[in-house]
Amino acid sequence: MTTDAGALRIALAGNPNCGKTTIFNALTGSKQHVGNYAGVTVEKKEGTYKHLGRRVDVIDLPGLYSLSYHSPEEQIAQMELLSGETDVVVGIVDSSALARNMSFIVQLMHLELPMVLCLNMSDEAKKAGQRIDVEKMSQLLGMPVIETVAPKSQGITELKDAVFLAAESVAPSERLRFSYGLREALSEISKKLPYSSKEPALWLATKLLLEDEYYIERLAQDIEAHDAIAEAKAQREHIEADTKMDIQLYVTEQYYGFIDGLLKKVLINTQRADARALSDKIDRVLVHPYLGLPFFFLIVYALFELTFSLGQYPMDWIESGFVALSDWLKVVWPADKFSFLQSLLIDGVIAGVGGVIVFLPNILILFFGISFLEDSGYMARSAYLMDKMMHRFGLHGRSFIPLITGFGCTIPGIMATRTIGGLNERLTTMFILPLMSCGARLPIWLLLVPAFFPESMNAPVLMGIYVFGIIVALILAFVLRKSVFKGAEEPFVMELPPYRMPTLRASITHMLERAWLYLKKAGTVILAVSIVMWALMSFPKMDDEARAEVQSSFAAAQNHDALGAEAQDPAAFDAYLLDAELQYSFAGRIGKLLEPVLKPMGFDWKIATALIGAFAAKEVFVAQLGIVYSLGEEAQDREDLRSKIRNDYSLITGISLIIFLLIATPCMATVAIMRRESGRWKWAFAQFFGLTAIAYALSTSFYQIASLILGS
Repeated sequence: MTTDAGALRIALAGNPNCGKTTIFNALTGSKQHVGNYAGVTVEKKEGTYKHLGRRVDVIDLPGLYSLSYHSPEEQIAQMELLSGETDVVVGIVDSSALARNMSFIVQLMHLELPMVLCLNMSDEAKKAGQRIDVEKMSQLLGMPVIETVAPKSQGITELKDAVFLAAESVAPSERLRFSYGLREALSEISKKLPYSSKEPALWLATKLLLEDEYYIERLAQDIEAHDAIAEAKAQREHIEADTKMDIQLYVTEQYYGFIDGLLKKVLINTQRADARALSDKIDRVLVHPYLGLPFFFLIVYALFELTFSLGQYPMDWIESGFVALSDWLKVVWPADKFSFLQSLLIDGVIAGVGGVIVFLPNILILFFGISFLEDSGYMARSAYLMDKMMHRFGLHGRSFIPLITGFGCTIPGIMATRTIGGLNERLTTMFILPLMSCGARLPIWLLLVPAFFPESMNAPVLMGIYVFGIIVALILAFVLRKSVFKGAEEPFVMELPPYRMPTLRASITHMLERAWLYLKKAGTVILAVSIVMWALMSFPKMDDEARAEVQSSFAAAQNHDALGAEAQDPAAFDAYLLDAELQYSFAGRIGKLLEPVLKPMGFDWKIATALIGAFAAKEVFVAQLGIVYSLGEEAQDREDLRSKIRNDYSLITGISLIIFLLIATPCMATVAIMRRESGRWKWAFAQFFGLTAIAYALSTSFYQIASLILGS
């Protein structure tokens, strides 16, 4: 981001679930999604606002518990805060968990930067009986302290004023008050630090005392810093011998001693109400060792049922609208005038893009529900519930958040694996992420499930698809962790935030974000691919010789009664010719070329052409089938796409197709992001071809065994 002259640059920092990203949205008006679970912010995010005529650039740092240098998000935060470009740090805490959240604020204070303390979610703390002397707290900490309720934008104007006040003030050098032993140790180390050090002396001295490997290795390259490293070692050994405590535990106790002393002075008229009491009561049921998982699956099932039942009505209206539009265009645009343009518009654009847009209502409902569960705090519980089972398959508990993200889109899911510390666990999670049925596959399921299953089975089957993907993913993770990605598992620690009633605005914003991304994709990638696939399906045109061969073939079939009673229908030849023209096209030829390879799974050349387009974007599979059946239908044929598929393919083929599309060929964007995040093309190609091979094996096995049993 380019900073204007005179502009301020501020960084928002705090623990996960403190409402940091909501503050970011309230300050900047950004439409960024807010999820109520740890790890939603992986990269720093930037925004801007103007206050009193001055521009302020805002950096939303990852949610952190400490400022060490182990995880990618901690590295991102340190690079930003120590860059010298940050004018003010806004430390954000959950007011109902002050003692725990303030530990991170103490670490921020070591940076000796101008700061503002934002006491967010102050309404929840007040409901629990907590009262804070904000003015006294500000005096003791040497920084402005502001109470906010971010979802309601309460205190945001005051926070903006406080940022200006902090920027114009000099940060006090003695804001932290520790015991004499720690103060003396840090002072002695600071005296021996080289003058060339860019970082604050208190920060470097603390890192050396805590034996931070990153800073020790870095400073060891500077001869002038050797005395400071030696002094830190001597002070560490002295403290540990004197207190009989590990240095990490000793410093942590000093932090909490400072925090306890501070809170005793600023908390007034505090009742002993527990801000988490209601959450704890709810968790006795929803996070019960035996009832927790059944409740989780029941909630997910209810969401799928609503997706189908509520979405069916607007979906029918949209579908009828596109049919009416096509009929109207055929009336006002005679087929003999620029017929190829008419076909492009009706059979390519409307049949392709319209076939995808028709599922927009279902997607809106599903993602509104997911947003509600995230913002309420329930998704964090689901991670906790799944952790024990995931460890049995060699996955880290932190893997659950990227996997949940993958149900929306695989790309941010893979990016979210940056929160996973171990490389082997991270690569394993990235490998299996495409098995989480992403939002791009939802239109496919909304097409195929009602086509092959009765209405009463729609929600159970849809849920079964998601569960099957999870089962395959866990099995694959187990195999990978026992072979390619061997290594010890790390423990999983995750804070369960209190339950909160999501704001309607936040849920609707998330829903509209998904809708916009979906429509944007339909208007760009899917439109472009639909036009290309229409051209491949429409050209080359049959010449007279080819048509004569088709007529001869039809006559021979009629004479031998190969077409049965249908051959006596006067319209039979037209249908036969249309099918032949499709097979004669470029796409038809490619499909026919692939048909022998796909036939063991029960697929024909029509499905083969749709699978080609699905590599660009999964939704194109639906668009391509729409184009195939639009080009191949008679003018009087007004069956919907589901009915046509149901007539052409058996239930066995339908299930085989669902298995293949769930597991095989990640889209090209996923291949690209896998390469970027893993750092190697070999992992991207291994994922692409490996998952496709697994999909082929499973689909073929299912189709062949089912056909053998059912005799079809």
